[in-house]
Amino acid sequence: MTQSSAPAAFDVCAVGNAIVDVLAPCEPAFLDAQGLTPGSMQLVDADRSAALYAAMAAGVEASGGSAGNTVAGVGSFGGRAAYIGKVADDQLGGVFTHDIHAVGVHFATPPLTGDATGVCMINVTPDGQRTMCTFLGAANQLTVADIDADLIGASEIVYLEGYLFDPAPARAAFEAAAAAAHAAGRKVAITLSDSFVVHRWRAELLQFIEASADIVLANEAELHALFESEDFDAAAAHLGRIVDIAAVTRGAAGSVVFGAGGTERVEVAACPVEKVVDTTGAGDQYAAGFLLGLARGLSLEDAGRLGSLAAAEVIAHWGPRPMTSLEKLAQDAGLRLTPA
Repeated sequence: MTQSSAPAAFDVCAVGNAIVDVLAPCEPAFLDAQGLTPGSMQLVDADRSAALYAAMAAGVEASGGSAGNTVAGVGSFGGRAAYIGKVADDQLGGVFTHDIHAVGVHFATPPLTGDATGVCMINVTPDGQRTMCTFLGAANQLTVADIDADLIGASEIVYLEGYLFDPAPARAAFEAAAAAAHAAGRKVAITLSDSFVVHRWRAELLQFIEASADIVLANEAELHALFESEDFDAAAAHLGRIVDIAAVTRGAAGSVVFGAGGTERVEVAACPVEKVVDTTGAGDQYAAGFLLGLARGLSLEDAGRLGSLAAAEVIAHWGPRPMTSLEKLAQDAGLRLTPA
């Protein structure tokens, strides 16, 4: 891939499922009663989504979607972010659009008429673990026609949400975005999103990563699923060899970052958190800090530190997006947002 010489208007442009989250506390027994695997994400239809909503405890609504959360985090760092995703012209679609504009993210994908905005039911157990049931709705209707090649070409890094491997039309849009990014000399990043997604599409994901991805973000479970191996070091080294940059998060153990085709390995510590309240969005916010750091030309270690800072902020409260300025937190912690 030829590196673009044109200055980027945006640090990160994300392509993802535009979703509104409904978060509620629950006990493990509730998950058992609903037949839900703790810590999983599964797709559900409108009827199952409505039934689960009726059974859940009182909760809060917050704009979400994995890649949407990430660009909200980029904006909180003071970065320039854009988003491509599909909502409907309904009340929740208005909520999503308002929220993403409010954090300074460019979002101009036309809404869909005659459908419902996607919603994710998130049940959070006392240990902070989240179990998600997603009705994609309009998000499922993202198509190649929604991919703005000019916007993609004006973004330093294009970030693709692995959940888009589930619906076929969205996967085609996903691939078109990657092609547009490389045609413009930009970097393509992908998040594996969920180990269940990896199990469903392992061969396709590997093929895409090897052919089109420059940067991969994953957690430990997703990494093991991708290479069908329980040997963390071997799997992580394998991922590092097939892309330019890879970051694997390990919860409280921090993250491991690989660069230069796996020849550079950096261990990044997790930031301490007084109490883990809700892990929803932890990986999304790690991606926000990490990708912003890469877009700004920071070292792998400094980019990883920004990721750890953002993840620590979001797991200390309910909801998948920052409630405190990440830019200020970084400044207070003495972390760089631009190269020295």
